[in-house]
Amino acid sequence: MRRTPATGRLERGRAGRIGRPTRRLAALVEGRILQAARQVFLEHGLAGATMEQVAGLAGAGKPTVYARFPSKEALFAAVVMRNVSANIARFESLVPTGGTIDERLANMAANILHWALVSDIVGLMRLAIAEAPRFPDLATTVDRMTRERGTAAVARLLGDLAQSDELGRSPAFASERIATTTRFFLDLVLLPLLMRALFGEKLKPLHAEIGPHVSRSVAFFLAACRQGRVT
Repeated sequence: MRRTPATGRLERGRAGRIGRPTRRLAALVEGRILQAARQVFLEHGLAGATMEQVAGLAGAGKPTVYARFPSKEALFAAVVMRNVSANIARFESLVPTGGTIDERLANMAANILHWALVSDIVGLMRLAIAEAPRFPDLATTVDRMTRERGTAAVARLLGDLAQSDELGRSPAFASERIATTTRFFLDLVLLPLLMRALFGEKLKPLHAEIGPHVSRSVAFFLAACRQGRVT
């Protein structure tokens, strides 16, 4: 607001408009809070982190943080699910390359591993596991949502790839079995290297193993599917 020289009255200018923030501005504020919270949680853990630290790093007031996230646990769940959503968006936009179904599956599997074996993602997963005894409901919710949304995204990709090949006629890719088939695929491709990362192995050597590991896992998976054994 400014005071006009002629009348002495307060006049509301465009730059000083008062009211609710726009959706875009609100989204930017929430994004800053989540990014700050991610850093604070990784540095201090869930128990050691405070909403004051998050607010300070985000450049926002505590009331602004609490208006969006009523508790530290809710904020942590939102940080984890933001990461899940980002990876799912990657899956949805992924177009696996390769001339054969074997090559396209291997390309998809390699992308999944390269996205999962990132320090921040592994760090947040370690944190969620470490805090599970103190916050069992939170750990269960995060685990369930991650598995459900991640499996659904990979199942869509896997189903699309199978339909481009005679493999799509395998019983493993029937609509009532595709979810189970996807879990077998992720267990073969993702879990071995991810578990090693969670137990503290360095990520750079693990990345070097992705190619050979994917080749073996995809070959085993396809052999089982073609024999009709994944049921």
